Amino acid sequence: MISKLNLMNNKICIVYTHHKLGDLIWQLPYIKAISEHHKIAVDLILREKTQAKNILKDLNHINTINYNNFRKGIYYWVDVWKLIKIFKQNNYSHVYILDKVNKPALAAKLSGIKNIIGPGIGNQKKYLTTSLILNDDDWKLNYTEQTQKLLELHNININNLYPQIEVNIKRFNENNLDLVIDGNKIAFGVDSFEDYKMWYEEDFVKLADRLYDRKLFDYVYLICGPDKSYIAKKIIETSKKKYFIDCSKKDLSGVITAIKNSNFFVGNNSGPLNLASALGIKSFGLIANDAISELKYSKIQFITPEEYKDNTWIRDRKNMKTLTVEKVFNTLIQKLDNNEGF
Repeated sequence: MISKLNLMNNKICIVYTHHKLGDLIWQLPYIKAISEHHKIAVDLILREKTQAKNILKDLNHINTINYNNFRKGIYYWVDVWKLIKIFKQNNYSHVYILDKVNKPALAAKLSGIKNIIGPGIGNQKKYLTTSLILNDDDWKLNYTEQTQKLLELHNININNLYPQIEVNIKRFNENNLDLVIDGNKIAFGVDSFEDYKMWYEEDFVKLADRLYDRKLFDYVYLICGPDKSYIAKKIIETSKKKYFIDCSKKDLSGVITAIKNSNFFVGNNSGPLNLASALGIKSFGLIANDAISELKYSKIQFITPEEYKDNTWIRDRKNMKTLTVEKVFNTLIQKLDNNEGF
């Protein structure tokens, strides 16, 4: 049982410095495992860009979330002192660092933290209070596998490797009433941090036409960030259909509302795809240019081209055309009809 009370004089802080939402979501099982190991809710220090305060506030095993920018150059020491201030104010017994960055380890050392635990890559190992660190071969593992190995070294059991996020959907709906509409909705995740992972706009249009003909939806939420709002705009202008709802100007609260009100999610390998799966929505990932093996601890159903080879990265968006509308549509219909993987 996880308690918000501190009955053993332990106070736990977990630091993760990656800025991508998807990367944070992949760390959620390990954050929960640390909380369960110590039998107490934990504090987090994350990048503000993750918008973690929006998506994680309803999780019982998370107490307080603080932001740090983890900048370089002239702001390096500014952020170090901000970390020191948080560490000293909270008098943490343990600080876990889930990636290789040395800044939080240095700040924890300067703050007098007795238990500083991290993977120990590079200079970070100088500031840790444990010799249980990853070895040279472990750097070949992806980020989630590195964290998994780190927790295993410290005898921390991981009861569930699949990311899960619980949210108070009533609160999200009340804050985004314009997205709460009658009818069957689905969501398309149409952007990605890397352009080479993005399926083409005209293919999303054709897919929508096919799915609409099968009466699988009344409306489609178009999920993408404000910096790529041109993608949603192009889809709407190309289609000229009235069933698309542009969510590109919505914050993460709006994105969560749209996803949770959808029957299923189809999209590129991106933060919203991982978010949809973690929120318990049927999620289909369109993959042609990167590795699905890195997403193995996920309930995402992957749709790939006929000649797809795993563990291969092709940094050319044109190759996404090898994933045809016909293949995506047929796979969706098959999996939805058979309720596969859900």
